[in-house]
Amino acid sequence: MNVAYDKDNKERVPFEHYKEEYRKKDPLEISSRTGFPYSEERSCFTVSFLGKDYEIGFPEFTVVALKENTDWCPLTEMTAAQILVIRFLTEGCQVSGTGKFLTYREIPWGEVYYRQFNGRCMMRLAFSFGNRLDVFCRALSNMGAREIEAGDAGYEIELFRGFFIRFQLWEGDEEFPPSAQILFSDNFPAAFHAEDLVVACDIIISTMKNYS
Repeated sequence: MNVAYDKDNKERVPFEHYKEEYRKKDPLEISSRTGFPYSEERSCFTVSFLGKDYEIGFPEFTVVALKENTDWCPLTEMTAAQILVIRFLTEGCQVSGTGKFLTYREIPWGEVYYRQFNGRCMMRLAFSFGNRLDVFCRALSNMGAREIEAGDAGYEIELFRGFFIRFQLWEGDEEFPPSAQILFSDNFPAAFHAEDLVVACDIIISTMKNYS
């Protein structure tokens, strides 16, 4: 099912619908399809999301961060992140990538949602961090991202295990504004819709701002 996300997910996205669909699922089938371990004793999945481990309850969708710390945990703080996770649990699957990366335009339906992606993600990334590369690097490093050689600064972060997103920045100067590129490991199209990737990047950039 395709969903047009909005910034105000509590009002715009029927979260209760996804919770109901989730309750109908077989937890062992979810575990087999997604690769998330399921504990029948504790009635929960162990989910790694942006480098942090969480327990996701079943059949009621609840979220508990496994390690108590002072870090900001997007999956306990952001409804958009919870919607992304419950959609992956109900519809997604674990697929291996080949090591190649795709631009958003190369994702199926990426052209349709490109304007939204460009505004909410690429331009937001460029103008939030393009003249603050030290903040960009510190935020992603604190989130557990891996530094890569790309642009003036680049990092690769794992959304779910095996699904990688690369954030690349070019610093602005007096002549040119800052610019950004975001790339996705080539297994994303098998498990996510194009509009899901807008939300995923929006979540990551918001998390970067909290870390910075």
